[in-house]
Amino acid sequence: MLLCDMGADVIKVEPPTGDSTRRMAGASATDSPSFNAVNRGKRSIVVDLKKEEGRAVVRRLAMSADVFIENYRPGVMQTLGLDYDRLGAENPRLIYASISGYGQTGPDARRGGFDLVAQGVAGIMSVTGEPGRPPVKAGVPLTDLGAGLLALAGILASLLHRSRTGRGQYIDTSLVEAGVALSVWEAAEYFSGVGIPQPLGSAHRMSAPYQAVRCADGYITLGAANQRLFRRLGEVLGHPEWADDPDFADDSGRVRDRERLAGLIEGVTAAQPRRHWLDLFEAHDIPCGPINNYAEVMSDPQILARGLVVETDHPTLGRIKTLGSPLKLSETPLITGRPAPLLGQHTDDILRELGCSASDIVRLRDIGAIC
Repeated sequence: MLLCDMGADVIKVEPPTGDSTRRMAGASATDSPSFNAVNRGKRSIVVDLKKEEGRAVVRRLAMSADVFIENYRPGVMQTLGLDYDRLGAENPRLIYASISGYGQTGPDARRGGFDLVAQGVAGIMSVTGEPGRPPVKAGVPLTDLGAGLLALAGILASLLHRSRTGRGQYIDTSLVEAGVALSVWEAAEYFSGVGIPQPLGSAHRMSAPYQAVRCADGYITLGAANQRLFRRLGEVLGHPEWADDPDFADDSGRVRDRERLAGLIEGVTAAQPRRHWLDLFEAHDIPCGPINNYAEVMSDPQILARGLVVETDHPTLGRIKTLGSPLKLSETPLITGRPAPLLGQHTDDILRELGCSASDIVRLRDIGAIC
């Protein structure tokens, strides 16, 4: 979707039943909010890869494509004759990206990949949540989205490489690797010999105070994780002596004694409502913020000013809202106002672009290679 936002002509190849996300909760006919959330601006072609004629259509698409992205289990594309060795030989400029659960090699390569499972394997669930509570996954699908973003980085780097050499290449990344790669602080703690990282709630592993703190009517976030800010925080809260406490002399000490420090801070902040502390901390340039629910997020003036809520006219769902792009490019502004495609909406158009005649299209449809 991000490539599509950047101006790429993205063709989504779907099976006759459609992408499974089309049928997620809230679906109307072949369209669901989940599908529309990540498929805006793409074109949809329906191809049955179980038929040789359908696979031939995909090979023809790959002949003229810049980038080919797939997320089947390792080995499936080779069985279908749509792997990089074959397609890359036919189109040496092709950039081919595979996103899988565990990667294309290793003892677990053939296992299926789901965000929940990958978060567990990658360790994310072991450090998420409050100490002593059951493991929970991160609220957003970090490994799913992280793997997609890593693939995007590889694709953009490969496009630059191709512009210099004329050659495409193969990109291999996975959900589990995304989860491990994002665990930079946890890995640093473990590799440094401190021990196995444990859940800390909202606290930071390497800095304190840097967490949610309790107020009279709920919680806010507070980040005073360097000496200057910590001293200022103590002064604002009426406890300048905290800065002279030997246990809080530096960030390492505050991390070791974070529970006592948090208790001291909340002993003060619990006496006043959130708005009081947000206004006071902001006035003294101490990093802080509200903990918004998503109704508050989607009406936040800053979020709206940055174009992160986009309204789109959809042919069957009417006027819908989706997320805009977090990227702002000065010379090539992103395109985010187009709807996701209906199932197979562009099949005939794409086949004509490939050189198929009207009779070719009728024949492919008659034998079930396309829908």
